[in-house]
Amino acid sequence: MILYSKIYQSDSRNEPILLIHGMGSASTAWKPIIKDLLSTFTVVTVDLPGHGETPLDSPENMDPQSLAKSVFETMRSQGLDRFHVVGNSLGGWVALEMAASEANSILSVTALAPAGLWLQPFTARNLETTGVKALATSLKITSPLLLRFEWARRIGFRNVSPLWRTFSYELCLDATLAMANSTGYFPAWDALLHKRFDKEISEHIPITSIFGDSDKTLPAENCQERSLLPPHATWLIFSECGHAPMWDHSKEVVGKILETSGAIK
Repeated sequence: MILYSKIYQSDSRNEPILLIHGMGSASTAWKPIIKDLLSTFTVVTVDLPGHGETPLDSPENMDPQSLAKSVFETMRSQGLDRFHVVGNSLGGWVALEMAASEANSILSVTALAPAGLWLQPFTARNLETTGVKALATSLKITSPLLLRFEWARRIGFRNVSPLWRTFSYELCLDATLAMANSTGYFPAWDALLHKRFDKEISEHIPITSIFGDSDKTLPAENCQERSLLPPHATWLIFSECGHAPMWDHSKEVVGKILETSGAIK
């Protein structure tokens, strides 16, 4: 399946870097870091099936391996065969699957709070995140008005980040509408059940994993199992950071992406 994608380019000689959003999100989630990445990379964003601008075809395989194949197909349709990858949450898991399946195509992986690194696979949907989806859907029409009030942003984002007060109106609205419109949210959830990331990745692919110390979506006690990543992977914990490090500490995340890609030493 060819996914909706968008290319941002300041210099055609720059290496491509792919950004993959998480479940219930969309490519708009990457707005805080795209501009800073453009000085070094040609930036490509995609919307996963049933997210953002990509429709959900029925039936559609939504497991991370199948999503990885769709992303590869999309990149090749753009003439891009080798590239760096950054992924958040489900997108982080997809990035790891891509590196495991086609090592010659992936130059580096930066996984931001990647899903799939849990002690035991989930056997049912997480009720808390299911509730977040229901709330976003029910408030879809009124959210452009409600999110202008701090109390509404607190309800929607206090469990996402300890720094939710610093989030812009645009970021909050983009995230809320992405969740509300994500027809692929529950199919993606169901496709994750009884699975976790358990593949080998070549030591020639640099990998950095970044979790926040306040990640309530994928908490450290059961969703951050380091042994599931290869021994050569760098594992970082950011302070005062939730489930979307590119929102909480965008400059620092860009710096680690540059380090992982080899753009800076």
